[in-house]
Parts: sequence; C-alpha cells; structure tokens
Amino acid sequence: MTRNVGRLLAALITLGVAWQSPAAADTVRLITPFAAGGPADLLARLLAQELREQLGADVVVDNRGGAGGVLGTEAVARAAPDGKTLLLGSLGSHVISAALRPQLSYDPRRSFDPLVLIGSVPSVLVVGPQLEAASLGELIALAKQGRKLSYGSAGPGTTMNIAGELLGAQAGITVAHVPYRGAGPAINDLLGGHVDIVIADFPVLLPLISNKSVRALALFGAERSALLPDVPTTAELGFPQMVMENWYGLFAPFGLAPDEHATLERAILAALRSPAVVERLQAGGLHGMLGSAAFKTRLASDIAYWGPALKQMGIKDE
Repeated sequence: MTRNVGRLLAALITLGVAWQSPAAADTVRLITPFAAGGPADLLARLLAQELREQLGADVVVDNRGGAGGVLGTEAVARAAPDGKTLLLGSLGSHVISAALRPQLSYDPRRSFDPLVLIGSVPSVLVVGPQLEAASLGELIALAKQGRKLSYGSAGPGTTMNIAGELLGAQAGITVAHVPYRGAGPAINDLLGGHVDIVIADFPVLLPLISNKSVRALALFGAERSALLPDVPTTAELGFPQMVMENWYGLFAPFGLAPDEHATLERAILAALRSPAVVERLQAGGLHGMLGSAAFKTRLASDIAYWGPALKQMGIKDE
C-alpha cells in the first residue's frame, strides 16, 4: 500500500507540468505593426510585462513593421482566433491605413474583435537641433522663403504621415515626406539631422523634449497639456483644423470565443489599472481607456469619419 502511494506521488510529480492550466503553458504573441523603438512598441512592452502575470502565460512582443502598419495587422487578421495572437493597433495603423488602401485582404471592423482601447494621445511637432526655427511661425516662414524641409513618419497612412500632410495643407507650405518602418527610425534620423520635422505621440517624444534633444513647436490639439504647458496648440496659433490625436488599442482576430474574449478583456483592463502602468500612461499623456463595447463603437465612428475626411483633404496612398 505504502509502495503504491509512493509510486502515485512520483507519477503526479512527474506529470505536474501537464496539470497546469492551458493558459500557463501558452505563449501569447503581441504583434505590433511598427518597428521597435516607437510609441506602439514601448506601450506593447510595458503591457506585456503585466499581462504575463494576468494571463499566466509568456507574452512575446513581435514587431511587424511596414506599409503603415498593414503588414502586422494583416498577420493578426489571418491568425487563429484562439487568444494566442493579439494586435496592438492604433488609429493610424488600423483606421487611416485601411481607408487609404481599399484593396486590403482584411476589413478593419469585421476581421477583428476589439478588446480594449488603451488610451488616446495628441501629437506634438518637434524639430531637430539643426533647424533654427523656434516657433511654428518661424518654421512656416522658413518654408515660404524657399527652405526645403522634410518630415519623417512611421510610414504612409500613419497618423505621423497625416499630421505632416495637414501641416503642409493648412500652412500652405511644401514639406517632403520621408517614410520609415516605425516612429523609432524616423526619430533617430531627426536626431541625426537627416529629416527636419517629426510629428508624433507624447510618450516617445517627451523624454527628448525634456532633455532638449529636440524642440517642441506645437501641440496638434485644441487644448494645452499639463505635461507641456509652454507649448502652444495649433488651434491657438490659428490652425484649428491642424489636429491629430492618436489612440492605441488591443485586438484579437475575429471569431474569439465569448469566454476567451471576456478573459482577455479582464486581464488587459487589470494590467492597465496596475500602478506601474497607470503611472507610465499618465506620464505619457494617454487618457480615455475604454472596454470592448465602447471601443467597438469608437472604432466604427472613426472608420466612418476618416474615409471621407482623407478624400476631402486629397490625401492618397503613396
């Protein structure tokens, strides 16, 4: 009897790993449709740390940059809806890029299950140390005087690209577009003097503004931010249509089982409410977290707005 119990205990110890919950043995891929170093990548890596604890699974950030976010987004649309592949999308990658490319293999609404809107953040225009402009007015004057200016973006169709085109259209100037595979490479080239301007989200630019590596000339919004109280908005500078606010959200491929959807939504919301994440989001100026139902409504509204708006602005895919 004692020998049989011993054998049973040994078998249980040997098989213990197999008795773990399925989630604990899984690896979840968090696909970010931009290169490493940009705001989406930084946000994905922040969330991955917290989601590992919430899901009991290894969460791996997978950067799939290219085509304004389309390549990574497409990879998630084709993935199995089993909860093991997630997408960290943005307004630019998920809505604007799709509006500019009507022949995509996926639909931004029907091919995905929106899980959680992490938050929204306005864009800020910064120039590199090589450019002598100290204000938006001086920047516009340089262009009108014949100075050839360029701006870097995370690729065609991204919010960085649209913001750059808004600058040119609203200010009546020509600024050449230099696309990259993500915000990180664009900012590196700004610091290296290869492009003159970058218009990107708060989280990735605030440290560079704080240490004076770049100069912030204007916030692309209607209200000033407490994080940059001395930086005027485009609205107060006389350009109320020169506004760009990006958002970030987590998606799963369409067809996720209801219980899996609920589990992921709860885990993501819990991760976003952890003190470490809350502190980082607030420091980066992100606000307006939404659950799945409200995010789905917001997504539908943005898709309905940006298609006609881009056509009205004359912005096309490059």
